[in-house]
Amino acid sequence: MTQQIQRRSFLAAGAAVVGAFGVGTAQASFVKAPQKWDVSTDILVIGSGGAGLAAAVSAKEAGAKNVLLIEKLSFVGGNTMIASGFYNCVDPVRQKKSNVEDSIEKHFQQTIAGGDYRGDPVLVRQLVEQAYPTLQWLESHGMKFKDTVFQVYGALWPRSHTPLEAKGNGYIRVLKQACDKLGVTIQTDTKLVQFIREEPQGGKLLGVLVDQEGEKKYIRAKAVVLATGGFASNPTLRGLHDQRLVNISTTNNPACSTGEGLIAANEAGAYLVGMDYIQCNPGKPVGKKYRGVLHNEVSRYIMINKKAVRFINEDARRDVIRDAILAQPDRLAFSVVDDDGLHTQDHIVIETIEKMLKEGEAWKANSFEELGQKMGLDPKVFKKTVEEYNAITKTGKDPMGKAPRNASHAIIKPPFWACYSAISAHHTMGGVRINKDTQVIDLNGKVIPAFYAAGEVTGGIHGTNRLGGNAIADIFVHGRIAGARAAAYAAKNA
Repeated sequence: MTQQIQRRSFLAAGAAVVGAFGVGTAQASFVKAPQKWDVSTDILVIGSGGAGLAAAVSAKEAGAKNVLLIEKLSFVGGNTMIASGFYNCVDPVRQKKSNVEDSIEKHFQQTIAGGDYRGDPVLVRQLVEQAYPTLQWLESHGMKFKDTVFQVYGALWPRSHTPLEAKGNGYIRVLKQACDKLGVTIQTDTKLVQFIREEPQGGKLLGVLVDQEGEKKYIRAKAVVLATGGFASNPTLRGLHDQRLVNISTTNNPACSTGEGLIAANEAGAYLVGMDYIQCNPGKPVGKKYRGVLHNEVSRYIMINKKAVRFINEDARRDVIRDAILAQPDRLAFSVVDDDGLHTQDHIVIETIEKMLKEGEAWKANSFEELGQKMGLDPKVFKKTVEEYNAITKTGKDPMGKAPRNASHAIIKPPFWACYSAISAHHTMGGVRINKDTQVIDLNGKVIPAFYAAGEVTGGIHGTNRLGGNAIADIFVHGRIAGARAAAYAAKNA
């Protein structure tokens, strides 16, 4: 990030807070449209994560002749590349195989209630209704998923689909291939500096000013799709909304999710919503090298604190677990699984845990007492905690409140594994407000013409708390819609 952008971002951060509550916006210096644009295109997509790539492919499929995608990093993939990749949708085929009863209405109600009714019901309805058709669209481009579904951490119901390729690699690979096949122009090392409108915070969006390897360039576009992600990697912006979350790690790529896109949109007059809603996941303590992930499948693990006791039902909402961990001694917890639980994870997770063993950041043992001792916990208390949980799995009745379907797998097969589960900034639910057509909305509630957004850069979908597995569905559902709508607008206003 250039010094100029850093300074401007810091100065605008306070205004972003105001914008989040709809009572103001950042006052940036107005950049006039140049007499001559350096580049012109039909559709400009900013950001090459899942939402951006989906938008670019969709725009081409909708008939856009020229689609340019820009990315600030030297490679495509964004934060999606390192995401867990679990995709939530009601799937009549896979859920039937897993004997899971589900419905669009259940997914809708759980998403709305899980976000404390702060999500836009129109956008939530669109998300849950379009999630399965969008999964099929991804499959049509070569994306592959396992034949079964499960309940990922924070998901509330078994409708999470697991990609065959680890993390988000599969999504990025198939959509990048689609971009290449369809003729999308991808330009890396190109940073967004500022949006350009017809007048200060008014009129339609004309294009953007970018920094391409130190050279300023003006890009004209008939329609723009913003897909730059959230701000979970920006401790300054996190701290403006929750001081507890300043000195913590992040699960995000530190070079991604830094918030420049949000700030630039706010400066251009976009309305920000839900900026206080910051989601955290179990992650590495500050100063540690690796992040262990033993918590993805909630039926396979337990979470304990430094006193070696459980303190939360592991299938609770992510914000509930966040607050519970932050309340523990040293704000620290541990995830514990048996060997079967470990091997439900993908190979990257397993390889990471093996690396953590060498660093003393994960532990394995053939008995509960030995594992507790290696972790620096009271081995007798540790053994008692695990054995009490194993007894619970026989009845499904957990005093902590874990659902019977999730309190179903005893921790019995050695070796037993554990790793740190501190709190890491994971996902930001706040961002630019959009309508069902993914058009960006200004502070007066009006559409900013030619301006679209999708993915984590948007706000108002997940409310206070995003359900696990809903983010991946969101970025592709709304990325796909944004590309198609932008293409239609460009064609109509050619």
